[in-house]
Amino acid sequence: MTENFPTDSVVVDCDRCLVRSPSACGDCIVTVLLGAPPAGIEIDADEMAALGVLADAGLTPPLRLVTPVTGPETQVG
Repeated sequence: MTENFPTDSVVVDCDRCLVRSPSACGDCIVTVLLGAPPAGIEIDADEMAALGVLADAGLTPPLRLVTPVTGPETQVG
């Protein structure tokens, strides 16, 4: 079943991705669709839902983006 996707757009900045490497990027939907990690793209909520359906069906890899978390949701210690 599809995951819960954000209702806002998602900015994909591959330079900020914590798992950026040839192995992680090679199995990421961004690389599959665009051929190489871009400087940054914006994916809206409908596009994220569509990408999730494709990934859930095994037709494409999922978005592998992992970014650092800062702010009130960050736990310290």
